[in-house]
Amino acid sequence: MTSRSTATLRSRLVDQAASDLEDNRRRQQELTERLAVLQQEEALLTDILKLAQRYESFADASRLPEQSQDEPVVDRPQRTSTERRPLLGDLLLELLGRHDTPCSAKELRDELLEKHPDRRPTPQVVRNTLESLVAKGRIRRHKQRRSVMYTLSPSQTAA
Repeated sequence: MTSRSTATLRSRLVDQAASDLEDNRRRQQELTERLAVLQQEEALLTDILKLAQRYESFADASRLPEQSQDEPVVDRPQRTSTERRPLLGDLLLELLGRHDTPCSAKELRDELLEKHPDRRPTPQVVRNTLESLVAKGRIRRHKQRRSVMYTLSPSQTAA
């Protein structure tokens, strides 16, 4: 083998290794992003299960305190459709629509508490709701340094 053919072979091997390394890093990034989404889904599902377990005890009639025979039965007034509270996701979409710049979950929660004092969602519930809206394509998530910011998706802006 001549030194020229050795150099050509070495050059091809280096080019192939560089290409493979770039492809490997791209696939790692894709997997990292997919893992982050799966971890968010896991957190949401865990929260749902915790809520279900917390309220499961109410489904078992034997765990409910018994009403004595002489207590009157009090019917709760049923809400009419005009009294229904809007969904948290709809309120967050409305708040996001008022902003021209991306907002953090904390900013949106603070604004929600100010404009709707009857609503007191935890920060985690607000984040989960926002992530649900991202999954549905109704809003977009942006990372700015270490912060996660949200904006309406273009389809929601047009609507």
